[in-house]
Formats: sequence, C-alpha cells, structure tokens
Amino acid sequence: MAPMDLTSAMRVAGRGVAAAGVLAAGAAVGVLAERALIRRSARLDDDDEGLGTLRGEVRELITADGTRLHVEVDEPDEPDDPDDPSAADLTVVFCHGYALTQDSWHYQRRDLRGSARLVFYDQRSHGRSTKAEFDTHHVDQLGSDLAAVIEAVVPEGPIVLVGHSMGGMSVMAYAQQHPDQIGSRVRGVALVATTAGGVRANTLGMPGPLGRLVQSWAPPIAEFLAEREHLVQGWSDSDLGLLLTRVYSFGSPASDQAGRFVARMLAGTSLEVVADFLPALHEHDKHAVLPIFQNAELLVIVGASDRLTPPELSEEIVAAVPGAEFAVLGDSGHMVMLERPHEVSELLAGLIARVRRDLVATRGAA
Repeated sequence: MAPMDLTSAMRVAGRGVAAAGVLAAGAAVGVLAERALIRRSARLDDDDEGLGTLRGEVRELITADGTRLHVEVDEPDEPDDPDDPSAADLTVVFCHGYALTQDSWHYQRRDLRGSARLVFYDQRSHGRSTKAEFDTHHVDQLGSDLAAVIEAVVPEGPIVLVGHSMGGMSVMAYAQQHPDQIGSRVRGVALVATTAGGVRANTLGMPGPLGRLVQSWAPPIAEFLAEREHLVQGWSDSDLGLLLTRVYSFGSPASDQAGRFVARMLAGTSLEVVADFLPALHEHDKHAVLPIFQNAELLVIVGASDRLTPPELSEEIVAAVPGAEFAVLGDSGHMVMLERPHEVSELLAGLIARVRRDLVATRGAA
C-alpha cells in the first residue's frame, strides 16, 4: 500500500483525536465536538438557569499592543456597618480558561454577588475581547493582560485572584512578573483545575503510549484543521464527537443545560485561536513560581475525575505551598465549577473570609 500524503494522514488522524488533542491543555472538551452538541441541542428550549446571562458594568481596556479586553465589574452591596473591619473592601478578579469566556464563572458570580467587588474579563481572542496577533498567544502575555486589568480596574485595595485552567496559568504568569504583589496587594489566590506545567505528559486518561501520542499530534492537527475547517464538520456530527464532549468536559452525567452552555462558549472561539494557544499551553512551566504563593492565602480546587488537569497536577501545586487549602471534589471533571457550583462557591467564600480576617489582624497589629 502506498504511503498516505500529509493531507490524507492528517485527515485520518484528525478524525480520531482532534477533540481530545485540541483539549489536551485546555478548558473543557473539544471545540469541534461541542459544535456538534450545539446543532444536536438547538431544538431544545433554552436552559432555565439563565446561564451566561449575568452582566456587570462594562469597562473596555486597551492593552499595550492594542488588543481590546472586555471587562465587567459587579460592585458590592453597601455593608450594614461601614465601620466593621470584617467588611473591608476587597476585589476578586476571575480569569477563565482556554476556549471559554468569563461566563464560565456564572454560578460563582451569582453566589458571590454583593459580598465583594467582582471583576470578570474575557482573555485576549476569547469571548467579547478582540482577536490578538498570533505571537501574543502565550501564557506570559496573559499574565501581562491580568496586570493591565488590575492596573485599570483595581488600582487600589486588596485583591483575590481566581483562575480556572488557562486562567490559573495566567495567575502564575502574573505572579512571576509581579512577585512583590503576592502577599502585599494580592492577599488570596484560588487555582481551579489547573497546572504549573506538565500538560504534555498528561495521558488524558488513556493508556500511557496512546495518551502521549495524542499529545504529540495535538498541535499540528489543531493547526491543520484550523486552516481546513471543512474537514472537521462531518466528523463533529459523529457520535464519537459527542462522546468525547461528555468524557472530557465532565466527571458526572452533566445536564443538557450545562453541556449546551459550555458548547456556546467553545463554539465562539475560532479554531485558529485554539490552535495558536495550544503549543504555549504545552510549554507552560511555572513550577519555580509556586513557592511565592506562600505569601498569600492559597486555595486549590480540582475535580476528582478531571482528565485534562488531573488531581496529581494540583497535588504538585499544594506540595510546593505548605498550608494551602486543597479540595478534591468528587463526581466532577474539568468544568468543576459547573458540576459542583455550590461547593466551589462556598470554598471561594471561605477564602474571601480568611483574607478579610487576615486584613483585620494586620490592621490590628499596626
């Protein structure tokens, strides 16, 4: 049999591993498979949770390279007693994951609204933010973007940073670039379903050799399919595509509402952007930065069945930061904040409360 040319080989490989490969370092499940989910679910009524409909005061931010970031702010309720030190002003900044948008924090936004000043933004080339140049699609740039958001929207006062998946990587990049801020202004950090590195070595829940093969093929396949999206359309209608969606997004039988919600976010991210960011996520390594989080309250959350950033990657973070709070939530996968929303919100509320107690103690000591 004659050897296949590159186009044929990539088409065959792409149909088998594109969704898992594209998501090897990312936020949920295959952008490609999710598009099939949208089409299959379009006939159903809209979800009754209003997922993704919460909006705040819009702040448009232009970064140094001209990229427009879409930022929203939810101001806190007025405290019953303004002189109560436990009601200290505090801003919580949320960073979303790969191929998602700020709306992925819907339940936490709903549950924490009013309790603190909340800031949400769409990462560059995601959601309502504008598409940036290819050479800016890397984790260190995301750390610089987070710094720009803080400078523009949180010019003063204590901060808690919350990052999911690629958003957690953004927080680590920010910490590397601004180590003096961790413990001074940034008093709390929550890292949700993320990793300090080692994405390339993750086997995605597959047998080792197969998982490593998928990882090695993921970037070229994603790039190839981004340039030839018509090759994906037929594949994404398949039952295999829908199966991969469920397997890599969730660790439990997720609701149709949650599936369609994730689908809408992922379908809004172009395959070109997905392909651009994937190599950077593979190369991400911020293990050396982790000890700096000892200067702040640290919370680490992961789903027990997360195939994209499995618990052992979170265990590496906790091992480097003695005293960190570590929560492994059962019956949940990579989208743990959608599958276990109440638990995640309660954990974040606990982090905010600890930071406020620390602030009170610090002021008392002064």
